Order: sequence, then structure tokens, then C-alpha cells
Amino acid sequence: MKLNLNGYVFQIELDFWEQLLAFNLENKFDIPLSHIAKITAEEPPSHWAEIRVPGTYFPGLIKAGTYYTPRGKEFWFVTRDKDYLVLELREEPYQKMVFTVDDNQYWIDKIIAQIQPQPTEE
Repeated sequence: MKLNLNGYVFQIELDFWEQLLAFNLENKFDIPLSHIAKITAEEPPSHWAEIRVPGTYFPGLIKAGTYYTPRGKEFWFVTRDKDYLVLELREEPYQKMVFTVDDNQYWIDKIIAQIQPQPTEE
């Protein structure tokens, strides 16, 4: 998985195997920063009764794909129980996107810094 912050768009690019495991035909998500309502590293709630259509799930190994939950439509690509990058979105097909990535706090800080208005010099 490749992450990139291109101006005011956060890009998430899945490699071929990640696409295959998530049953996702699109390899890239372009999320305008203005559509990110909240970004955290907190472990998101998950329940066995969530409807996975389509995706891959092996307890303790991987949770990948589209999930329909009481919270709305979510996209997950999680391969461990730490280093979460959780995006709560508005005006997007998914209400939430959850990933496990190296340097998750780096990406959280970078996105928050880009979202927050910069002080103007007078």
C-alpha cells in the first residue's frame, strides 16, 4: 500500500494483491482532505455480525474489503492489531476507511497539519 498527500487530496494506492484480497477493482482512493471528518489511530469497533460484501476475513490475520455495518458502509484493509489509520469521511461512498500502515502517526500528523489553516503573516 502506498500513501501520498498530493496538495489537498490524500491518496491510498493498493497493490495487486491488496486489491485481490479486498475484492476491489479500483487500485486508488483519492480522498479530498475536506471530506475527512476525523482521523485517528484508535482501534475501531468491529463485530462478527458485520456484512462483508465482498472481501476477505481470517480472524487474527486479515480483514479486507467492503463492510456494511450499523455505522454505514466501511472499507477495511487491516493485517494486524496495531498501527491503525482510521478515516471518518463525509460526502464519500464510504463512511469510514480503516487501514494498518507503518508510520500511521506520521500520516495522521501530516494530514492534520494540512487540514488546519495556516497562520497568515501580516
